[in-house]
Amino acid sequence: MLELREVVKHYRGAGEEVRAVDGVSMTVSEGEMVSLLGPSGSGKTTLLLMMAALVQAEAGVIRYGERDLASLSESEVSGYLMHEVGFIFQRSHFWSRSSAINNASEKLITAGVGIADARDRVVPWLERVGLGDRLEHVAGQLSGGERQRVAIARVLACEPRLILADEPTGNLDTARSKQIVELLRSISEARGAIVVIVTHDPAVAALADRRYTLQDGVLVDGEMPHSSVARE
Repeated sequence: MLELREVVKHYRGAGEEVRAVDGVSMTVSEGEMVSLLGPSGSGKTTLLLMMAALVQAEAGVIRYGERDLASLSESEVSGYLMHEVGFIFQRSHFWSRSSAINNASEKLITAGVGIADARDRVVPWLERVGLGDRLEHVAGQLSGGERQRVAIARVLACEPRLILADEPTGNLDTARSKQIVELLRSISEARGAIVVIVTHDPAVAALADRRYTLQDGVLVDGEMPHSSVARE
């Protein structure tokens, strides 16, 4: 379970205080996919980064399982990110002269998986995101949406139990966006993984099991979409 209790993160600079996250509480259970909806600057990405232990909260508690993320050492944070968290960034790093399959294999290889094994493991995921015919295309030959799907495959091939996705469909068309979100849902249901999706798109948010809205760092509502809307 992922649990946040009264989490606060403020940024200060140039004589101004920005209340990026201002007392947020929420709980996400195994096998559940939730979305965080809100405009730019509402605190969504900051909240996601805190769930990944990449940003420390000023106050409140974030727990994943039995662990308080604030108590993790630097090496424990690295292990958490490598072995338990799959973070899909808005803009991911790519080796521009390396193939889609090699870029998708990067995290597995960093985690100690052999190159051949890593390539074997990422191919089915590249196929599932619609890139089966682009495996050997170098990143420089891929569109923005295709690179985003390589980044998604790179995360999913590691089989994380916690998937944190920051605008994962931002460069995708409507049909491909729905396909990717439904893929994340299927992983959540099949593996009991927790999935948290940050988005500004109400159509993407509605596909989640539960939808939260953030406004100026405050959780203003949380609701379960109607099943007829979320799953049609």
